Amino acid sequence: MIGSDVFQSMRREVLASWSTGDEVGEEAFEYHKSRGDYGAFDQRLREAKAGGRTLLQPRGGVPLVKQQVELLQFLEEKGMADLLPLTVDSYTRQNRYEAAERHLKASRESDSAQLNGFPVVNQGVERSRAVLEAVSSPVEIRHGTPDARLLAEISYAAGYTSFEGGGITYNLPYSARVPLERSIRDWQYVDRLSGYYTARGVVINRESYGALTGILVPPAIVVAISVFEALLAAEQGVTSITVGYGQIGNVIQDVAALQVLESMTEEYLSRFGYDEVHVTTAFHQWMGPFPMLESRALSLIGFGTLTAVLAGATKVITKTPHEAIGVPTKEANAKGLLCSRLMVETLTHQQPLDRAAVDREASWIQLAARGLIDRSLELGDGDFANSVTRAFEAGVMDLPFSPSEYANGDVLPIRDVEGAVRYLDCGGLPLEGEFLDRNDSLVQERLESESGLEPTQLIERDVNYFIEHELLDESERLGL
Repeated sequence: MIGSDVFQSMRREVLASWSTGDEVGEEAFEYHKSRGDYGAFDQRLREAKAGGRTLLQPRGGVPLVKQQVELLQFLEEKGMADLLPLTVDSYTRQNRYEAAERHLKASRESDSAQLNGFPVVNQGVERSRAVLEAVSSPVEIRHGTPDARLLAEISYAAGYTSFEGGGITYNLPYSARVPLERSIRDWQYVDRLSGYYTARGVVINRESYGALTGILVPPAIVVAISVFEALLAAEQGVTSITVGYGQIGNVIQDVAALQVLESMTEEYLSRFGYDEVHVTTAFHQWMGPFPMLESRALSLIGFGTLTAVLAGATKVITKTPHEAIGVPTKEANAKGLLCSRLMVETLTHQQPLDRAAVDREASWIQLAARGLIDRSLELGDGDFANSVTRAFEAGVMDLPFSPSEYANGDVLPIRDVEGAVRYLDCGGLPLEGEFLDRNDSLVQERLESESGLEPTQLIERDVNYFIEHELLDESERLGL
């Protein structure tokens, strides 16, 4: 854990980096106390997990307070969301606060959105609080920031008790040239700040962004990265951790993967003495190319929710039927939520799955993930941050389709004949023996079944898994 004196010195530097940092002080703890809210997000997750329920949480962010309030109130009341988002704009994600300020000013002058999210840092503590106070459901800060230190400071002081991201998951999928060592160090600060609030009675939930690059990420890679982000957070005093996973499209594999993700996160936290950490899960509906046709998009949304419920996810991050078109309206956002709501209400406590098949797939995912984690720990000599950086340098950990020069990008995924994701090329990942034999057999079966296509063509089809057969001509003919 970062020492107290060092941490406070770091805080002074971070808070001095932009004017709204002056609004952060000891008053923040009194504010949380006055709300009677010592971790509303964590409490809602705990209740859902204990009751076997899956909560619904959309995405959504606009630049002005009034607009953001209207959006969240609509999603809460009309969309029946259980948890709410405050999605941050792209300038803030890159720490470009001056650019965010110019566009925020333009938004105010025109009373229209000139930013693609809510600029928490520029809005400051009081205006960010106004959003939180306008709704009754817990709100999470969602963004995509390699360096989220000031964003976390403003968010926590404003009363928010859940914060997404991590040094791996908010770097490698988003940035090309941010060193992994730097982003991990900056996120250790965020986790230390989260632990600082937690130690003073305000439980901060920290969520790892498990969707990663969004498509065809083999489950073992998701599990290994999430376990390390959980360990890095727990090391700094975080006691509420949500690990995420992005839908692949094969129900058996997705259900197995989410269950392995939860159990292995708990296992490794316990191994290193973090038994007090409470682990929950987030399931991201399909993050790849979405159908243009609204009816097909809603079907995919429902399919994602079905999978999340069967997997026992604590919450599902919902999509909208306008996903392929652009920024959704609040009405489209609510429509996606209501589609998901039916699945949650219908399928809770139903388990229409071949559980033996799930268990078999889970055992293979667990075997591969354990190999990645344990080999990385060996490279790091017990230091979690060093384990991650050295593992990625050596190719022992990798992320397909990452824009980052700090991921080797040697892993090449491909679907098998049933749509589950396997390895066409496992790069430098420590996968061997029975696991590799099974993987290669399944890949070969797929290659032989579509022998007229090159592997790269098959991968392209796999990326477009849910839009390849979209009947656009037919839909136009029917006037849909």
